[in-house]
Amino acid sequence: MNMPISPLRFYYRRLEPALDRLPVDLVALLARLVLGSVFFRSALTKVDGVTISQSTFFLFEHEYALPLISPVLAAWLATLAEFGLSLLLWAGLATRLAALGLLIMTLVIQTFVYPDAWVTHGLWATGLLTLLLRGPGALSLDRLLGRWVSAA
Repeated sequence: MNMPISPLRFYYRRLEPALDRLPVDLVALLARLVLGSVFFRSALTKVDGVTISQSTFFLFEHEYALPLISPVLAAWLATLAEFGLSLLLWAGLATRLAALGLLIMTLVIQTFVYPDAWVTHGLWATGLLTLLLRGPGALSLDRLLGRWVSAA
C-alpha cells in the first residue's frame, strides 16, 4: 500500500537533496555582478570627470569623519577601492581578496558612518562573505587561472 508523500517528507527526502546537488556558480556570478555594481556606482558618485569631486572631500570631512585617517586620504582610498575592487569582482579575479577589501569597507561604513543602516550593510556582508568563503564560481578568471597554474 503506497502512502502519499507528505509535503514535509517530500521536502526533506527529495527537494533538499536535489537543491544541494545544484552548482552555485550562477549564484556566485550574480553576487559578483550585483555587489560589484553597488560599489562601482558608489565610486561614480565620488568623481567629477577623472578626479575626485570637491563634494566628496566635503563629505569625508564633515559627514563621514572617519577617525585616525585624514579626510583627503580616506576619500582617495575609498574611491580607488570602490573602483578597483568592484572591477575585480566583475572579472572574478582575486575575488576573495576583493571581497575581503569590500567587506572591511562595509564594516567601516557600518561602524563609523551609517550605524543605522545595518540591514543594507548586512546584506552586502552576507554576499561578500559568501564570495570570500566559497569563491567566485566557475564563470571567473580565478577559475581559469587556477586551472592554468595547476597545469603548469
